[in-house]
Amino acid sequence: MTLNSRRYLYRCLESIPKALNSLKFEIIIIDNGSIDGTSDLIEKKYPDIIYKKMNRNIGYTIPMNHAISLAKGKYILQLNPDVELSEKSIYSLVQYMKMNKEIGICIPRIIDGNGNFQKSSRRGIPTPWAVATYFSGLSSLLPNNKKFTQYRLEHLDENIISELDAVSGSCMLIKSRVFKDIGKLDEKFFAYQEDSDFCLRAKKASWKIMYNPKHTVTHYTGKGGSNSYPMKKMLEWHRSYYYFYKKHLSKNYSILFNLFYSLVMIMKMVLSTFLYFVKK
Repeated sequence: MTLNSRRYLYRCLESIPKALNSLKFEIIIIDNGSIDGTSDLIEKKYPDIIYKKMNRNIGYTIPMNHAISLAKGKYILQLNPDVELSEKSIYSLVQYMKMNKEIGICIPRIIDGNGNFQKSSRRGIPTPWAVATYFSGLSSLLPNNKKFTQYRLEHLDENIISELDAVSGSCMLIKSRVFKDIGKLDEKFFAYQEDSDFCLRAKKASWKIMYNPKHTVTHYTGKGGSNSYPMKKMLEWHRSYYYFYKKHLSKNYSILFNLFYSLVMIMKMVLSTFLYFVKK
């Protein structure tokens, strides 16, 4: 799925053949209403790509599910348009998953445009405690204490293969059988946390979710896409976190705590909106 990411999309598309090495592949792009010349780029330079353009931004999950429905391969790479793949990176992940039948989802090591490891690519379940310790900064202050690093998993070595609860959807390789087992992305998530939801459902279906740092890819985070509409992004971010909580976690807490959590999320959204306008 792409949205106003033409500059980075070109780099992404150019990196794909080398990343897949000798593997046969198809590329499917769902355009969420880009106005930056993306359609001209695809039509002129990549005529063999399966390209569908929407009239407007309908979120992440609906167009991604459409692309998944069109895909024919045994493996599906869910890839953001601002990700640049390294040579043989996806080929290596495919071979790794072939040798480990129980693995349903796998990501490579992901860095940002400055070369820093992208901690958000590896995640635990966003329980209230995990989210609180992350946003309060405790996980950064105590990165080696597992009690305080349950969301971004700062205690894990970025150079070691790890089994995780969830991973980022920015560069996520998935066996097509996983979709047959648990269905596609939950379209009630406009964007954000749909990857955590998908991973949690996959894990409940006995699929392993792995991080394999043998190869590194670069994610130029926030270039285009939802950042073209900052207020919409802010609203959907908070709504998605709350929906995830309500869907998977609220039954584990009392009615009083659920009410408290709802109020906290509303207050955080109001504060984030206020700070946005102050900075602007």
